[in-house]
Amino acid sequence: MAFWEEKTLAEMTDSEWESLCDGCGLCCLHKLEDIETLEVEFTCVKCRYLDATRQCEVYEKRTDLVEDCLNVRDLDPEYYRWLPDSCAYRRIHEGQPLPQWHPLLVGHSQTMEEGGYAVGDWAISDALVTPDADFIVRIKASDS
Repeated sequence: MAFWEEKTLAEMTDSEWESLCDGCGLCCLHKLEDIETLEVEFTCVKCRYLDATRQCEVYEKRTDLVEDCLNVRDLDPEYYRWLPDSCAYRRIHEGQPLPQWHPLLVGHSQTMEEGGYAVGDWAISDALVTPDADFIVRIKASDS
């Protein structure tokens, strides 16, 4: 049995925790929340520090440099709704399996990328625009 099937998120080592991240970059998209319904909408505007390979250029300092950066490890599970439906952290918390394309299951990120479950060149840097409702996009839901 895989570690993510045996442990809660809180029980995982830092290494296990980090390996759950599929590298999709979707958590680095700006989001808008309806204050009445708490519904979260993703925009096509990405953090300026998310590079073309979906890596954070300032990972160790991200929460100091970016006001709304989600430090998922410290995030109260109540706010996992701010993560995409396909996110391993959110899915494990909700008792769901990893998506079938997750790199821990298939050994690479190609299936995730080809399936459209990752930030692509369609995302616009927040250095160029200010996210608002005009930038809302629909994130592809996981097939599993």
